[in-house]
Amino acid sequence: MLAERGAEIRGIVTRGRLPINAALMDRLPKLEIVSGFGVGYDSVDVAEAARRGIVVTNTPDVLTDEVADFTVGLTLATIREIPQSDVYLRSGGWNGGPFRLTATLRDRTIGIAGMGRIGQAVAKRLEPFGRPIAYHSRRPVEGLGYRHFPDLLGLAQACDVLIVILPGGAATNKAVNAEVLKALGPNGVLINVARGSVVDEAALVDALTSGGILAAGLDVFEREPAYMPELGRLANVVLTPHVGSGTHWTRERMADLTVANLETWFDGKGPVTPVPETPWTAQSA
Repeated sequence: MLAERGAEIRGIVTRGRLPINAALMDRLPKLEIVSGFGVGYDSVDVAEAARRGIVVTNTPDVLTDEVADFTVGLTLATIREIPQSDVYLRSGGWNGGPFRLTATLRDRTIGIAGMGRIGQAVAKRLEPFGRPIAYHSRRPVEGLGYRHFPDLLGLAQACDVLIVILPGGAATNKAVNAEVLKALGPNGVLINVARGSVVDEAALVDALTSGGILAAGLDVFEREPAYMPELGRLANVVLTPHVGSGTHWTRERMADLTVANLETWFDGKGPVTPVPETPWTAQSA
């Protein structure tokens, strides 16, 4: 298709699986806008897009509540071993005795790595549990009363539930490494709803198998849809196939916003939700 029609294409939609890089942009000389379906856009070379005057958009806000709800659910499911207890019952284990006692959220400090829209929504949902909440971001977020850590390692040392909601990209690649996992400690729980690239999966497997941390809940993986087979063999891991925003209600609104960005752009009104790296104003048209 690109060989035949690439020279005519002015806009494309991406779900983040295909790299939108300089090589692809070279094949689309008239490209004006990349409309992303989702919040993350680390698959797009935004610096190159900005250099070429190509606007990149995403779909923030419409999925914030859904992902935040899911994150709290995944956290509880991981700590209380809800999927494991379901398997235990269905396989007849209950006939031989009660399910094992689990860990609890009651005595924990919760750390959130990434305090953007979703991070703040997660924190708000966790407040009623009455547990201390801390967070890591490059700068303190104005108006938040939670303790701020400028570095991820410091946050991991201070908490025993680490919820990762960092953006993907080179700056965060394998940010959750062996050192961070060691700091989280043997009672620690890792939850990743960000990007698979943010976690060093080999180091995570080592920590889970050696008792370096207690458990993990993962909705994202480095090479989706593939994931490390070792993770699937571990009983102290809850795995879900990148479904944090996966409801009819939310996906419909994400699709609407993806299309709206294209429609308003080609109507000459500018995009609805351009990403910060490729800002748009009427003067830049």
